Amino acid sequence: MSTTEWLKPLERILDCPVRLFKMQMSEWNDIADKNHYLQAGEPGRGSALEGQRVQREDKMWVAVRAVEHEIEVLEIEGSRFEASTLDLLSFMLRWNETMPMHDKAAGKLTESEKTARSIGEWIQEQFESGEPGQSMPDHLTAGGKLFADMIPFLLVTEYSNTKQAAYVELEKLLRSFLAEEILLIPLREQEWLIWGPVSLLKEADSELYDDDDEESVEDNLASICLGLHEMLASEWIGECHLAVSHPIRPAKGIVETTAALRETINLGRKFHVGSNIHFPWNLQLERLLNSIPESQRARYLEQSLKRTELFVEAEMLATLETFFSLDCNVSETAKKLYIHRNTLLYRLDKLKQETGLDVRQFRDAVLVKIILLLYKVTKRH
Repeated sequence: MSTTEWLKPLERILDCPVRLFKMQMSEWNDIADKNHYLQAGEPGRGSALEGQRVQREDKMWVAVRAVEHEIEVLEIEGSRFEASTLDLLSFMLRWNETMPMHDKAAGKLTESEKTARSIGEWIQEQFESGEPGQSMPDHLTAGGKLFADMIPFLLVTEYSNTKQAAYVELEKLLRSFLAEEILLIPLREQEWLIWGPVSLLKEADSELYDDDDEESVEDNLASICLGLHEMLASEWIGECHLAVSHPIRPAKGIVETTAALRETINLGRKFHVGSNIHFPWNLQLERLLNSIPESQRARYLEQSLKRTELFVEAEMLATLETFFSLDCNVSETAKKLYIHRNTLLYRLDKLKQETGLDVRQFRDAVLVKIILLLYKVTKRH
């Protein structure tokens, strides 16, 4: 059970802070003894049943799940709840805990899915802890498999889906398209972390893979990502966003990599509306602009657009975006836009006359690029 998918709604229902954490079973028993209050089930020292509650002053602890010597506890601030509300909460926790047991008995969860869900829950716990650990516990490294370099992808779907029903289908598709060794990890609602083997890079480029050849690696990663997105969009999930990063060892950097890929997709969706594939190495300028307070970004854009609205005319926008995407190459830009070279030069000269900015000069090109990025973000507000 992911903590992020039900804690927030529960906070809204109870209208008070709710926290999920683990404590030792001995600590739980000590609290129960000192407060002489247990509800919902048989107390039984040395064990705890899901839904049992302990009340102390203005805090309530509710047992969620007991595993060996630890117990997962829900801490609820406040003491003004109706008994029926607390009884319902205890009932739901007991009912929820019994559901996976039925599923396991029916053989609905494969071993790979059980492992993947445990890893996903651990990653979520790191983000929620405030001080995330970077190294995975040994029991989650899939028998040491995650100590090898792998390629990380983050998939975010546009539409809600039932992960439990979709997991097997998605895993099967990924294994057939990428490799049998992939690892699929469900994270938040509509979010999946995919790990592929480094051998995919060798397949994408028949030349010998060179760790020092960063440009070649990025080109190959982009090629793999494009193919994967096309397959997912057409065969499984429709509209979705996909990001990829350089290979790493998941056991050592899975939390940091997940955070970086989430940031990549967020920046891509924010600054490049209409694009569904995002690469962290292409978003350095966007990352920098995103760190500037919104009021300052809006003020700078307003001052820039006062000089002329020519920047945001459809024809000029398309011209400049193509020009920048082709590294300011005039001939290639004219060819891509199906216009004569002189027509392109006329447009660029017109921009220079009205704004004083010549995008064929590096300094002015950077300024115009910034103006366009800020315009894309602010025009939606």
